[in-house]
Amino acid sequence: MKDKSYINYNGKLYLSEERIFTINNRAFKYGDALFETIRVINGKLCFVDDHFKRLMQGEELLKMKPCDISSHEIISQIEELIVKNNITEGGRVRLTVFRDADGFYQPSNEKKAYVIEAKPIDNNYFELNAKGFKIDIYNEQRRSTSKFSNIKTTNSLPQILAGIYSKENELDECLMLNKHGRIAEATSSNVFLYKNNNIYTPSLDEGCVDGVMRKQILKIAEKLNINIFEGMVNGSMLLQADELFLTNAVKGIQWVEFFKDKQYTNETIQQIITELNQMV
Repeated sequence: MKDKSYINYNGKLYLSEERIFTINNRAFKYGDALFETIRVINGKLCFVDDHFKRLMQGEELLKMKPCDISSHEIISQIEELIVKNNITEGGRVRLTVFRDADGFYQPSNEKKAYVIEAKPIDNNYFELNAKGFKIDIYNEQRRSTSKFSNIKTTNSLPQILAGIYSKENELDECLMLNKHGRIAEATSSNVFLYKNNNIYTPSLDEGCVDGVMRKQILKIAEKLNINIFEGMVNGSMLLQADELFLTNAVKGIQWVEFFKDKQYTNETIQQIITELNQMV
């Protein structure tokens, strides 16, 4: 018999399959919501302070008032849900915060609500994909370079279309361009290039998410005395790189083997993921 799974909606537990949302949910109607996806290792949250820092930056940008309860209390509720759902090793948590108000484009009040989901995943620690990814560039919808691109909102149509493009073209992932035609990020990951003891990654001004895992990779690169260049990344740089990898908070690091006909190795990436697992 399958174990029951729960979610936390505004501090109360519900079975995951229960229908608890109404049609008036602003996250559903307008994408008026933020979210954070947090990795769990050994039943414990990883890099939670960085997640909540980005969440608060998003709330400020979207002019959302703070919740009635503190971030520490929400973290306690997340930890309780992890235990409730019997996640003792690897898992993923999604915290979604949305404006809980009537009104159309102008909310009628400043209330907020939140939902916490927690699910187990197969891998306890971060593991490098055994088979390297095959990727290409998605060029139909481009990323904005505004501050909205740095936070995690539920407005994800460009990423969804990029994901469909990947599936239609038998790709593992694809890279998204910004309005200037430069590399911004992948559909759900930040992008890193490695060559000659140098790491190159798009800066936040280029329209990528201010990734929690991105922060950890930059720390590790500094520890390993790898030079870091945050700035513009274009297609020709992809063809010159020796290694190419994608990062996000749940998967950690995923290495790319092929971009078009270009093939990459992963020696340095293996060193980085070893250091990453020592951080958690």
